[in-house]
Order: sequence, then C-alpha cells, then structure tokens
Amino acid sequence: MNAKVFIKKYTMVIALVIVFVFFTILTGGRLVLAQNVSNLLLQNAYVLVMACGMLLCILTGGNVDLSVGSTLCLSGALAAKLLNIGQPAGVAILVSLAVSVVIGIAQGYLIGYIHIPPFICTLAGMFLFRGLSRVVLSSKTISIMNESYLNLFTSYIQIPGVDENQNCPSAIVIGIVVAVIVAIAFFIGRKNTIAHGNDAGSFAAMLAKLVIIDALIIIYSVKLSQYKGVPVMLIWILAVVLIFAFVTSSTVFGRYFYAVGGNEKATKLSGIDPRRVYFWAYFLMSFLAGFSGLLQSARIGSVDGSMGTSFEMDAIASCFIGGASAYGGSGTVPGVMVGAILLGVINQGMSIYGLSDQWQYVVKGAVLLIAVIFDVVSNHKTGKS
Repeated sequence: MNAKVFIKKYTMVIALVIVFVFFTILTGGRLVLAQNVSNLLLQNAYVLVMACGMLLCILTGGNVDLSVGSTLCLSGALAAKLLNIGQPAGVAILVSLAVSVVIGIAQGYLIGYIHIPPFICTLAGMFLFRGLSRVVLSSKTISIMNESYLNLFTSYIQIPGVDENQNCPSAIVIGIVVAVIVAIAFFIGRKNTIAHGNDAGSFAAMLAKLVIIDALIIIYSVKLSQYKGVPVMLIWILAVVLIFAFVTSSTVFGRYFYAVGGNEKATKLSGIDPRRVYFWAYFLMSFLAGFSGLLQSARIGSVDGSMGTSFEMDAIASCFIGGASAYGGSGTVPGVMVGAILLGVINQGMSIYGLSDQWQYVVKGAVLLIAVIFDVVSNHKTGKS
C-alpha cells in the first residue's frame, strides 16, 4: 500500500490523531486526564448509538432522520415521568422503548410503503415528538431519583475489595481480555477471507493495525482504571456498535442497505424489496433513538423539553465525517465511530479550552463541510448516479 492509498483510506483516523494531539497541547494536557478520557465516550454515548442507525438511513441513498433528537427526548420524558409517579425502572424502560418502536413502525411504513419523502416525514416527526415530550413533562424539568434505573446505565464495574475510585485494576484486566478477543477476531477474519479466495492484504499491514488497536485499548483501560473503572454505559455502547457492525458487514440483510443506496432500480430487479429496506432503516433508527433517550436521561439525571435538541445533527455529522457517502451506498460502522469520536474530541477539547458556543458551532460546521467535500472530490462524484 503506497502512501497516497494509505492516506486516503485512513484519512479520518489520521485526522482524529492530529485533532487529539492538538487539543491535548491546547488544553495543557487536561484532555488526557483520566476523568476526561472516561467522560469522552459517556458524554457522546447518544451520538455513538444513534450514528449506527443513522448510517442505515444514509446508506439507502443519503437520506437522514431529523426526528431522532425529539424521539430521544420523548423516550427520556416518558421514563422520567413514569419513574416520578412511582413505577419501577423496568416498566419505565419497556414503555419508553415500546413508544420508540411504535414511532419506528409508523415512520418506516410511511417512508417505505407510502413513499413519503424521508426529509418531510421525519421533519414532521421532529416537531410532533418534541411537542409530545413537553406535554408529557408539562413543560417542566423532571429529576430522576430511581437508583435501579440510574445504576443500570451510569454505574461502574468495580470488584469489592480490589477496586476503589482512583485505583481499579479490574479495568486493566478487562482491557487485556478485550485486546485478546480483538486479536483472535482479526486472525479468524483473515483466515476466513483467505478461505473464500479473497485478497486479505499483507500480513504485516494487518499485524501493524492490530498492534495499534490493541495498544489503544490497553491505554484506554489504564485511564479507566485511574477513574472509577469501566462504566456500564460503555458496555451498552459496545453492544450496540458490535451488533450493527456485524449486521452491516457480515449479513445478507446488512448488504441490502448498501444495494439500495448503490442502485435502487437494480436492487428491485434482483428480487430485493426496497420498501422493506427503508422500513427497517427507519425502524431501527427510532429504536436506537429511544434507547439513547434512556442513556442520556440517566447520565444527566433529569429530563426537560429541550433535551436532544440538535442531537440529530451530531449523529448525521458523525456519519459523514466518518466516511459515509452523501449519496448513499457506502460507509461502515467503524468509520462512523471514528467520526463520532472525532466530533466528541472536538466538542470536549473546545469545552475544556473554554471556547464560546458560537465558535464551537463554526468549528463543527467547518469540519462537516470539509468531510463532505473530501468525500465528493476524492470519489469524483458530481451527483447521484
């Protein structure tokens, strides 16, 4: 792999490293403090989770779901309201997710089978669900005091007698186990690729990539061990990311999204029903938005009518920054995660540095625009074809 191909393939990873180093220097090293490293993923949990669903929508042809921030708010509002009136955590979670499922079914059906343009349908949903959220909350802020609910999403994995707040060696052990699992997965994946007669690339390149990834996992686990240990929310995030990464890369169902975005007419002629693909994209997106509402409400500890405002933009930006094509048909979950983390580093770095809100919007807008321009220019696209 020559330098040009390498840079094009790993542009956003290189950008992430550069941005991380830049903000580490700019903040005088505060960005890499254990607490800030731990909070990086927690504060962006909703982005990491919703970006997986948003990727499916974008794959179908550059479509997006504008209602996810409002769906997130409605899910969190329902959970907070039910907990506030004395309902157990399980009931609050199930009702919130059930409403998200209903929203997903409704929007998926309207977009997939009634052929309502996704932009219009989800724009209407953005206003509708935001209004319903404020009705549920009676335009008030509701605090969440239920310990079971909070612990399910915001607690930390600690072994009694071994771990304490600033010294949690179990986090390092978990990191080593994860690194070993990743290594095994790499070798199995390479073996299967070769067995199917496909080009697996050079062993040295794979080994270098594996060493870097495992090193990052170990470094991150060391940082977590210095601040309360492994957060339960990280487990939820990893579960969602791994499931969607597997679905999009290793299942026939996942390849349907790429096929529809690549050439919908050809996909239809090959026997795949695009209507079902659209339905599942928006159904899964709404479900993940509802789940993100639970994560966000637990992390903050309260819900108000403005929670989730502009969150849909963060999810969309993460996908495009992470390499998803603005025209659909291309993009990966790992790439989207890089985009989400890059956006998270920019947000956290600017906040720690003390940059004003207006300039934070300017920076994020510029980053998104540059990412999309790079996608269009590097792939020689002038329109959907």
